Amino acid sequence: MTSKQDAEPANERRNLPQAPVQRITRPLARFLKIEAASGILLGVCTAIALVAANTSSSTGWTAFWEAGLTLGTGSFELSYPRWYWVNDALMTVFFFVVGLEIKRELVEGHLRDRRKVVLPVVAALGGALVPAVIFAWFQFGSPGERGWAIPMATDIAFVVGALAVLGQRVPPGLKVLVLTLAIVDDLLAVGVIALFYVDTIYFGWLAGSIAGILLTVLLQKIGVRRVGIYVGVGAALWLCTLKSGVHPTIAGVVLGILTPTRPWISAPSIQELLVDAERVLEEAKLAGRKARATLEELAFAAKEAISPLERLESALHPWVGFAIMPIFALANAAVPITSGSLRDPLSLSIAAALFLGKPLGICFAAWVAIRFKKAALPAGVSWAALAGAGVLCGTGFTMSLFLTSLSFQDESLVPARMGVLLGSGASMAVGLIVLRLTLPKPSTSTGDPTTERLSAAQ
Repeated sequence: MTSKQDAEPANERRNLPQAPVQRITRPLARFLKIEAASGILLGVCTAIALVAANTSSSTGWTAFWEAGLTLGTGSFELSYPRWYWVNDALMTVFFFVVGLEIKRELVEGHLRDRRKVVLPVVAALGGALVPAVIFAWFQFGSPGERGWAIPMATDIAFVVGALAVLGQRVPPGLKVLVLTLAIVDDLLAVGVIALFYVDTIYFGWLAGSIAGILLTVLLQKIGVRRVGIYVGVGAALWLCTLKSGVHPTIAGVVLGILTPTRPWISAPSIQELLVDAERVLEEAKLAGRKARATLEELAFAAKEAISPLERLESALHPWVGFAIMPIFALANAAVPITSGSLRDPLSLSIAAALFLGKPLGICFAAWVAIRFKKAALPAGVSWAALAGAGVLCGTGFTMSLFLTSLSFQDESLVPARMGVLLGSGASMAVGLIVLRLTLPKPSTSTGDPTTERLSAAQ
């Protein structure tokens, strides 16, 4: 029999699933830690790609990524260069996780609270529109104008990694603002890809994509839990989207947003099961087969007490942060640095739009929202700190390079990538300097456990 002292921790553990603060802060803490660490690895891989592109190994490096890779059997084969598989297949997993993050923020995170969401949403809109306008102004009438969406994006991994460098000097309100802004940026980028990066639509394949989405919803409604079935449907959906003319990464976003946020088994059911299991396991005569069955039931319940969204995000986020994004950087950041590419109008337009357009758009949009009393600056965040964060958000990198590969397939690709690297690098360096100069030194304790949990998330 259990003693009273033994029973108290067990009761505390049973009440854990009902803590709403922990349901929000735990996924956020994991997210921030992974993004901060992956940002460092992303920077290392970017440096490796740049070195490879500007040394004697450049020919072999380019040949490796241009080499064909064929998947399929018989009469049905998919044959594309390796970089294409990275950008259109591996990045679909990246966009799937983006969809999961957006869904989590909409349902359980900061995008759920309309009062708190006004400022980051308005700031994100300004931070996307102003860089696009600046770029379009410089490139109007030239072939480069089709890259207008490139400077709209913010790279979450690099930005969170930069905030991690500053440690607890960054107020929790600024962390949440920047993170939410970056996620809204991703949502805007997904919309731009879906609406503007479509050439020819093949309606037969598009009908197959819609059927895949409807089948996914149906499987959820009838209670299908096997991940393998959803992987098969997702692969078919990706293929149909690829062949339809719509960019295949949109399939990943759609599947992420469709992922359920509620667990199959509720917290009260878990509590009842724990009570029954404790009684069964304490009775020696029921040891053996029935005890094993009870333990298996507990293991199943423990798994299903976590929502599919949280399980998938926890499982895939490290793979995206430490494998897919670094591979993407190796495949796309190999830019030969020449005086011509540094002075190219396209390169300078992208760099200026990221470095100047982002902070101008974010700060102006935030000022308008606050001026008309629709929002307020978070606690502990000054206008100088917001300006520094705005500069930091000019680090477009991953999504900007991705949009670059969609915008250009000719000789403009190299200067466009150079512009992304220049603008992102300058934004990262200057943003860190501004924040270090404007943010006060951290106090030892806030006295609020929720705030301190968010402060320690990195």
